[in-house]
Amino acid sequence: QVQLVESGGGLVQAGGSLRLSCVASGSILSINVMGWYRQAPGKQRELVAGITNGGSTNYADSVKGRFTISRDNAKNTVYLQMNSLKPEDTAVYYCNCNARSWTFLSERTYWGQGTQVTVSS
Repeated sequence: QVQLVESGGGLVQAGGSLRLSCVASGSILSINVMGWYRQAPGKQRELVAGITNGGSTNYADSVKGRFTISRDNAKNTVYLQMNSLKPEDTAVYYCNCNARSWTFLSERTYWGQGTQVTVSS
């Protein structure tokens, strides 16, 4: 009932920047936490950054100081600004949110399809 679509991934050189966007759509009643996860080959999916409805944020230690998460509640959109990218940031990045819809009144977790970020050395 809630769909998430990511965009902004691509290939960049080490030290470069990318800005990921994720737009939520559907019969949305409310969105609580939104976040970005990533999964590199051979590794578990990990939380990169999260942001609450009120704007409180948290980051993985590996990206703190380099990445910034933000959201535009009016647009149901969450962003991830990624600076000083490193090859180890290479992964598929997934948008995530916990939301209530008009169809499912209880809070559920939704995932986007992912967008590839590749950082070359």
